[in-house]
Amino acid sequence: MLKQNLQQKLLQKLSPQQIQFIKLLQVPTVSLDTRIKEELEENPALEDLSLTNLNEPEEQYPDRDPDEDNFNNDEERGEADEFNIDDYLQEDNVNEYGSRYDQNGEDDDDRKEIPFAVQSSFFEMLQSQLDMIPMPDKDFKIANQIIGSLDDDGYLRRPITSLTDDLAFSQNVMAEDEEVEEMLKLIQSFDPPGIGARSLQECLLIQLRRKDINDPIVAKAILVVEHYLDEFTRKHYDKLEKSLNMTSVELRGVINEILKLNPKPGDSNEVNTKQMQVIPDFHIKNSDGVLILTLNSRNAPELRVSRSYQEMFQHYDKASQKDKKLKEAVQFVKQKLDSAKWFIDAIKQRQQTLLKTMNAIMHYQYDFFLTGDDKNLKPMILKDIADKIGMDISTVSRVANSKYVQTEHGTYLLKSFFSEAIQTESGEEVSNKEVKKILEEHIGKEDKRHPLADEKLTEILKEAGYNIARRTVAKYREQMNIPVARLRKEL
Repeated sequence: MLKQNLQQKLLQKLSPQQIQFIKLLQVPTVSLDTRIKEELEENPALEDLSLTNLNEPEEQYPDRDPDEDNFNNDEERGEADEFNIDDYLQEDNVNEYGSRYDQNGEDDDDRKEIPFAVQSSFFEMLQSQLDMIPMPDKDFKIANQIIGSLDDDGYLRRPITSLTDDLAFSQNVMAEDEEVEEMLKLIQSFDPPGIGARSLQECLLIQLRRKDINDPIVAKAILVVEHYLDEFTRKHYDKLEKSLNMTSVELRGVINEILKLNPKPGDSNEVNTKQMQVIPDFHIKNSDGVLILTLNSRNAPELRVSRSYQEMFQHYDKASQKDKKLKEAVQFVKQKLDSAKWFIDAIKQRQQTLLKTMNAIMHYQYDFFLTGDDKNLKPMILKDIADKIGMDISTVSRVANSKYVQTEHGTYLLKSFFSEAIQTESGEEVSNKEVKKILEEHIGKEDKRHPLADEKLTEILKEAGYNIARRTVAKYREQMNIPVARLRKEL
């Protein structure tokens, strides 16, 4: 039996313009050029004037207060031929938003592509070594299959039987497991040492056996890796000394020998197509105790709507007869013009939101930006900034997650300024970053033969006035990627 009922639902839908703005907002400065180039390639109605107007005057805004982050959507225009041509014919003043940002350090060299060294990947290195060895065609195909099956870190994590099946089905090579094993041993003799291993233990043993095995230190290192690897990784040095009948001095030499080995031989030769480079999105300068905030000028591209596309509208407006084909052509032009205007509006909105958010962060952490002292960092969460500027928490999060600010004391990720509050015995609220710094200092000064356990670190913090639980200390230690006391132990 069919039933009909009437329901009301409250739904929130994002317009294409809002989605475009959100995506642009989370793009860091270093990737913005690429995103703009993509838009220029896809939309011929969009033009970039930055190549001809690079020398605009600099203007700075220490306390700039941009508009709210309410993205103004264009209303539906109705039929295809019902539009106001004047909306597209007006000249875009690119200097209105394209020159109000920091030009310092933005010379021609900064706009060039980042050079990188050309080097071979470890796959190419292995292939070149294989090409130098004369062998039957069948063995060559087996060895090639093994090289192609290695992971990026140089390990072979596929079973031998799977390689045998791949050879049979993909290359029509009928090979036995023993033949594949033999070719794997050949690959393992290649450089870099440790390549082609099927486990960490095998990787370390391959490297050790390439050394002088008559050296007593190397021989004992092989013994440790072959039979006592679990005790070694867990740093049960007392057990190792007792089992191997070694003194602390001898064991220290063995441990140092093992630590010289490379657990991921493939990574050391992997090609890096681009160098890691941090381009700050903001600059903060201290001018006699007054902080001045500027936005990197790369965030202000000089974009405008194409004049040739505007002229197409003029031609259409003057046409006395508008046939179907002409209407379709103009509808295409209109779509591209709308897209170009939306993109320019999204770029403007991005700049305003970045400045507004960073300005609020700068004033919230004013003492830190003046001194650079971590102890002056105030507890601050996303909601604090969102409430201050009247934006959503998600908007602040998108700005903070991938943007950097350059100060006189260094370059910082905006996300690093956000921290939880810890209450001291006196009732004062301080940032948990202050607690982490104290933990890091005490762990750095500890006796590595008797490292400080979490319980001891908790006692030290309580003596300093920070009344926090041991599990909180463990959480902060893990966030700083510091292992437990037992794994920090050294001989």
